[in-house]
Formats: sequence, C-alpha cells, structure tokens
Amino acid sequence: MAKYSTGRSGGGDDGDSCELCGKQSGKLRKANVAGADLLVCPDCAPHSENRSKDRKRSQQDQQRDNTEVSRKKRAAQTAAKMYDAQKGDAKHWEEKGTSYEKDRLPYLVSDYGDRVEDARQDAGLTVEDLAAELDIDEDDILAVEQGRATRAGVGGSVVKKLEERLGLSLVDE
Repeated sequence: MAKYSTGRSGGGDDGDSCELCGKQSGKLRKANVAGADLLVCPDCAPHSENRSKDRKRSQQDQQRDNTEVSRKKRAAQTAAKMYDAQKGDAKHWEEKGTSYEKDRLPYLVSDYGDRVEDARQDAGLTVEDLAAELDIDEDDILAVEQGRATRAGVGGSVVKKLEERLGLSLVDE
C-alpha cells in the first residue's frame, strides 16, 4: 500500500520505495502529485504535476550535451589548426589548391621499405647523400624506408626517383 509524504522524514525502512506505488527503486525523484510532494519511481513520474519542469530539465540537459559536443569539436578543430601551423606554411594549398591525382602514391609492394634501405646501403649512400642527389626531402626517404610512405604523404614522384636511382621495382602491379 502506498503512503503519502508529509514532507518530514518519518520512521520506517521505505527510504528507497516509491511513495505512490510502493515499488522499490534506486532512481526515485521528487514529484508533486495532487498537491503532495512525493518521492516517486520513473514509472510514476508521468503523474507529476511538474511534467513541464521535467521536460524543461530534459531539454536543458540535451542542450548541455550538445554544447559539450560542440565544445569538443571546436577543441579538435583548434588542435588541428595548431598542428598545421606548427608543421609549416599551408598557404600553398590555398594558392595552388589540391590535386591528389597529380603526384599520387601508387600501390607499393609489401616490403618496399626494406628494399629501399638495402639498395641504398648497397650503393654506399647515406640518407642525406641520396636526398641531395635526387633533390628530395630526407624525411620522405626515411618515411619510405620505414614503410610509412602513405602516412607521411610521400608522392609517387619520390617513389619513381628512388626506383630509377636504386634500380628497384617498388610498385605493386
């Protein structure tokens, strides 16, 4: 049998029971039912006269969640901008645009990094020497030798120069 609250904490061990239906629940909340303030379970909460307040709270919670998401999104965008600014000047992308087909990296054989490193060492060249001779960035050669050409954004022209100079076939056809 349900009991009604007088607003005072009385005796008994019904601290986690709905005051409307008597159901045991750990999710009780305050509701005004027929002028009485009761602790009710989620099933009885729709009987509350505070439904519009509950709806407003729900909308406020949703707005808070959306604000949190947009704040995280802005933080990620800011971090990306800072990374780009730290990495170098990106104005060339604005001026020239992007052409991914222009210097596209071809599919490479699975052990391309080891092949390039072995051939370079067999030729008696250091990374610095090879980079200077081919007029390419040392970091690009290191990226190829370490097997991370795709992640480093190495272009197909670099791979072609390495193939020609070192007498290799790196493209997986």
